[in-house]
Amino acid sequence: MVLGPFEWFATMLKLRLLTWDVKDTLLRLRIPVGESYAAEARAHGLQVEAEALNRAFPQAYSAQGQRFPNYGLERGLSSKQWWLDVVMETFRLSGVHEDKILLPIAEKLYCDYCSKHNWELLPGASETLQQCRQLGIRMAVISNFDRRLSEILAQCDLQQHFEFVLSSESLGFAKPDKRIFLEALRISRVPPPLAAHVGDSYMNDYRAPREVGMHSFLIKTPGKPASWETEVPQEHILPSLTYLPSLIEKG
Repeated sequence: MVLGPFEWFATMLKLRLLTWDVKDTLLRLRIPVGESYAAEARAHGLQVEAEALNRAFPQAYSAQGQRFPNYGLERGLSSKQWWLDVVMETFRLSGVHEDKILLPIAEKLYCDYCSKHNWELLPGASETLQQCRQLGIRMAVISNFDRRLSEILAQCDLQQHFEFVLSSESLGFAKPDKRIFLEALRISRVPPPLAAHVGDSYMNDYRAPREVGMHSFLIKTPGKPASWETEVPQEHILPSLTYLPSLIEKG
């Protein structure tokens, strides 16, 4: 007989605290960045190919992250200025260099990404959070995100599920820095063996919480190869969020 991916669990994992990553774990963008950037450009009278913007965005984002980690807080930047610079550089890399036009576009996009119209729930996210709450397990968010996070969660009707939200901007350090997980344990007063984290990044969401003694699960996007699959036991990989409630109980 071939066992299913979770049939070898001898006992349920006892938890008092469950922490969550957000982007690509609970929420994802409704449309690619390039499409929303191109639409806003058109509203300002500019014609820029969405595909060019899609190619340019990862370059601009990566370069900014390397130059100014965690929104440049230690260098005196605000997260808003950090993002405005990313958006404007994305357009520059796509061939648009008129900063007088780019700044209002960037300002508008910064505000728009706080709206639920740019975000959608991953399949099973709402039901899974509700079931975890019904189990009596406390929940919180640990995310490398800026100051808009709580507003985005509220806009998407998720805020009510969480006791607290820890963003890398609010704390001043980002995953995989173990201090962000230690802070969650401190606030909740839950010992590490009774806490678990769920996310989609091997280093940030799987390895890092385990380094402080927590459990962790990784969500795998169907049809999208993950380089970490051979490094992670099958019982720690969630094919979808809906698998999680059957693996845990209140400790």
